[in-house]
Amino acid sequence: MRAIEIRAFGGPEGLAVTELPAPEPGPGEVGIAVEAIGVGGVDAVIRRGTLGGYGFRAGHIPGSEVAGVVTGVGAGVDDAWLGRRVWGFTGTGGGYVEQAVAAEVLPLPEGLTARAAVALGGSGVVAHFGLAHARFAAGESVLVRGAAGSIGLLTVQLAAAAGASEIAVTTSSPERGQRLRALGATRVLDRAGTGGADFDVIIDVVAGPALPEFLDKLAPNGRLVAVGVVAGYPPADFGTTLLRGFQRSLSFATFSAGTVDPAARRAVRAGQFAAAARGELAAVVHEVLPLEQAALAHHRMDAGEVFGRVVLTP
Repeated sequence: MRAIEIRAFGGPEGLAVTELPAPEPGPGEVGIAVEAIGVGGVDAVIRRGTLGGYGFRAGHIPGSEVAGVVTGVGAGVDDAWLGRRVWGFTGTGGGYVEQAVAAEVLPLPEGLTARAAVALGGSGVVAHFGLAHARFAAGESVLVRGAAGSIGLLTVQLAAAAGASEIAVTTSSPERGQRLRALGATRVLDRAGTGGADFDVIIDVVAGPALPEFLDKLAPNGRLVAVGVVAGYPPADFGTTLLRGFQRSLSFATFSAGTVDPAARRAVRAGQFAAAARGELAAVVHEVLPLEQAALAHHRMDAGEVFGRVVLTP
């Protein structure tokens, strides 16, 4: 089968097509004939080599979520899964392939396409539990930093549905700002968040060198939760910003969906899939590209061109 591997960490040019044997599902896993692959920000972070300390090596197959039809089951898995349309989580890799294996799967409801599923499946759970991790409550103000990506877009929608008093977003253009307003944003800021301040909650997908400046935009008792590091790690001394604002009782936290109980993730994801199938939640697909153009998809992300999620198809 065809797959995409990271031959060299760094720029998108390090991604290359390779041929691999189709994987066999192990115990507790299903095999999936892939119809759609979600290209996520974490894929780009891994490709750049930012997470080298986590054991990623050349030859790694990126991608964490796919959707398609179950073609095989491993030991302990009910044969009733065969032939079903599913979303599947492949972990920190193994998704940029024609045939995938996954242990965490969820059936797709009628009316939800495979492409929409991979634009929603991973990001929607991060958005939901990221807001919960920040102890967000109705009537509070929220700033979504990096709102044009799939996590940011879903955070905007969920915060609006939950009764946020204000939903500010950072983005790169007025056109994107208008699209974000259509999804629930009430205030549009530039990427630096110029003029924005006193937010109860900040959901930060970006991190990077400017993270301390956003800690300064929190209201007293404000909470910033980093749900991504698409711009890399913040400065090593960013905690001094918190201490400098000691009397404002500010909080910083990170959030990974891997810390959430699988049953809770499944319940939230199933609810979001159903809402999207009913048209109540938007799964925004920026562009659909063939698998062999994975490097182009990463170029688009690195250039900041993507609104929503790029989807690959075998």
